[in-house]
Amino acid sequence: MANSAPASSPDTERLLLNAELELLREQVALLSARLTEAERLADHDVLTPLLNRRAFLREVQRAIAIARRYKSPASVIYFDLNGFKGVNDQYGHAAGDAVLTAVAERLLGAVREEDFVGRIGGDEFAVLLQRADAASARLKAQQLTEAITHDPVAFKSRSIAIGVTFGVREIAGADSAEQAMAEADANMYLRKPGRSR
Repeated sequence: MANSAPASSPDTERLLLNAELELLREQVALLSARLTEAERLADHDVLTPLLNRRAFLREVQRAIAIARRYKSPASVIYFDLNGFKGVNDQYGHAAGDAVLTAVAERLLGAVREEDFVGRIGGDEFAVLLQRADAASARLKAQQLTEAITHDPVAFKSRSIAIGVTFGVREIAGADSAEQAMAEADANMYLRKPGRSR
């Protein structure tokens, strides 16, 4: 006669199910944390603590929708560093990275929590100001320019001065985030010293 396996008790089965359920909860929590980190990485610039271009444009598009619906002003400021190629050429790319990081930190430190700051590419940055018309945005752009350029960036034993040019576009009436950004960029280009990049 074959030996039959002892029947498990309801308490044993409950303990096994609870252990399996706990393991599944831990796996879900781990996957959720990985997803959150992946989303954060997808939205942020690889060098600075800023939003990347894609994420910044998404926020501008949201602001355009809010501006249309609630008649609430918002504006984009487009910044371009002056002579940045010369920093890389003279001091090296590590110095250039230090300058970009310093600019990012200075911008973040000078805006409100409700505003957004992005690195659009290379040495170009943008700020989305909520509840700010064009005149307010121009004033804020001047303040941000002062915050960026006031102190040189310390890199090793060097002191690197930063220059910047800005353009402003109130987003009311813009058809898209890309249009608002392009017009802010065009306004910046008109102010650029020597109009050369």
